[in-house]
Amino acid sequence: MKVELFYSPGCSECLAAQAKLKAAALDTLKDIEWHELNVIEQLDYAVELGVLTLPAIVVDGELVFTSMPTAEQLCEALMRRTGGRT
Repeated sequence: MKVELFYSPGCSECLAAQAKLKAAALDTLKDIEWHELNVIEQLDYAVELGVLTLPAIVVDGELVFTSMPTAEQLCEALMRRTGGRT
């Protein structure tokens, strides 16, 4: 599973949550590719995925969160996508 977190440089909300979300995702599922993407550097790709607000989280090419989720919300979304398999 590929998880991409789009952020803007200097976004204090993004920086504060990135490490916590990454740790929670990696604890929840063993097979995760975690990517943190600077939206300025990846603007075309972000637009292609429908990212309009930041921070945003894309899972396997699908925009899942358009604002920063809690670690619990992210883990629940990941588990739903796997059918409960870890």
